[in-house]
Amino acid sequence: MKTVTVRDLRNSFSMLEAWLLEGEEICIEKRGRPIGMLTAWRADASVRPVKPDFAARRRAIWGDRVFTEAEVASMRADELDGEEG
Repeated sequence: MKTVTVRDLRNSFSMLEAWLLEGEEICIEKRGRPIGMLTAWRADASVRPVKPDFAARRRAIWGDRVFTEAEVASMRADELDGEEG
């Protein structure tokens, strides 16, 4: 564990950041007394956000339907109706 002063924290944070990226724990002292600890962030790999299944959602809404070029153009025109720009 490395020890730094409040002054080091304020003036040399890039050095402390490099230590944190290397996995070091840093004790912060003020007037020779410890006042805090800095540790590297350890992301929990077991918690992952659920990604939406857009293909399943599209199939649930539209099924196996394939749109013609004219239908797509009509839908796009309808979306733009009323928009300013």
